[in-house]
Amino acid sequence: MMIGLQLLVILLCLLVGTRYGGMGLGLISGFGLFILTFFFGVQPGTPPVEVMLTILAVIGCASVLQTAGGLNVMMRFAERLLRRHPDYITILAPLTTWTLTFLCGTGHVVYTMFPIIYDIAIKKNIRPERPMAVASVASQMGIGASPVSVSVVSLVSILAQAHGVGQAIGIIQLLSVSIPATFFGVLAAALWSMRRGRDLDKDPEFQAKLQDPEQKAYIYGSSDTMLDKVFPRQAYWATWIFFAAIVLVVLLGAFPGLRPSFAGANGKLSPLSMNLAIQMMMLIAGAVIMIVCKVDSREVSNGNVFKAGMVAIISVFGVAWMSDSFFQVHFKLLQQSLAGVVASQPWMYAVVLFLVSKLVNSQGAAIVAIAPIGLNLGVDPRLIVAFFPAAYGYFVLPTYPSDLACIGFDRSGTTKIGKFIINHSFILPGIIGVITGCIVGYTLVSILF
Repeated sequence: MMIGLQLLVILLCLLVGTRYGGMGLGLISGFGLFILTFFFGVQPGTPPVEVMLTILAVIGCASVLQTAGGLNVMMRFAERLLRRHPDYITILAPLTTWTLTFLCGTGHVVYTMFPIIYDIAIKKNIRPERPMAVASVASQMGIGASPVSVSVVSLVSILAQAHGVGQAIGIIQLLSVSIPATFFGVLAAALWSMRRGRDLDKDPEFQAKLQDPEQKAYIYGSSDTMLDKVFPRQAYWATWIFFAAIVLVVLLGAFPGLRPSFAGANGKLSPLSMNLAIQMMMLIAGAVIMIVCKVDSREVSNGNVFKAGMVAIISVFGVAWMSDSFFQVHFKLLQQSLAGVVASQPWMYAVVLFLVSKLVNSQGAAIVAIAPIGLNLGVDPRLIVAFFPAAYGYFVLPTYPSDLACIGFDRSGTTKIGKFIINHSFILPGIIGVITGCIVGYTLVSILF
């Protein structure tokens, strides 16, 4: 009964926290930790400091990149591709947003693309819901493929000491699975989206809106584009500096010999951890961009990438600390009751990860909360890598900022929340993408590891 009450406290904090977004989720988790500690006598666990510092370094670099105009340069290249092939917008739009997230490490870069995707679709008489909804889903799935995303660096840190395949699983092994898994997940969702919903000329609700001249003018409106904008050369420099940092991170992960070795507690030499290597490279890249591109440091904290990153840190801090405190105290009991189920039905790990992701509205927070528990319960590290795409489960309810923004940018009203809430525009592309990603991930792990 005591365990049930403690678990209820955690769930209530998560449910209440989701009403206030990522910041509220992290802060309200403090209530849960306080109740567990002062009323139930649960000894507080250890906050995920290493993960939080890595997130901080990555967000710092990405924020300077955005201030320098590097993100806008990427957006213009993406728009040029989409406008050259407008008939394939439903396929190209999600692949573009997935790629942008892969390069930048955050799905929040998608906001600038929504009005462009909408403009191309509506001018070609393509139902905007088709490319826009799957583009929003793809921007979040790309997080699992980016070497500088919160969830990837978190999982690399967690798996650094996990041995189950003859060697520790590093960033290269993880990305060799997560990149194709999320890519094919996005592709499957995009192919399905090509025929979703009625064509605009056969949609009575849409046609009724066109009868009102003001509504018609609002729907078709003026074109949103970045092609006519001129960026300073420093914006291009910032982009290449950031790309160079990503390449260095991948090389350091692929070749441990490039990292200096230090003696551990047991006296054995081991290479510098990738967590610290990522932190160093991101700090250095941010500094180089700031100096070379003459970025006004006072403007860095005003960008949406910086704000979203700070929210992610608070969310990871509160949620992971609270959940770690509970699970560490009851670990033996949970291990005895769940080890058999997880061992005989390892896919249950993916289900739990998916559900927790929805509760915490963050892939990074879900990974930090669930992956260590999975390892402690005996889940094969290879399966944790295979089911990495299941960390994206917050599309189930249309409450995530990118989904809400997508609905707002679709002036035709085809991208929407259904009458029963759950039947919204993102649910099926999300399910298709995650399931396909997990299947591809499991197949690749079986082949590669």
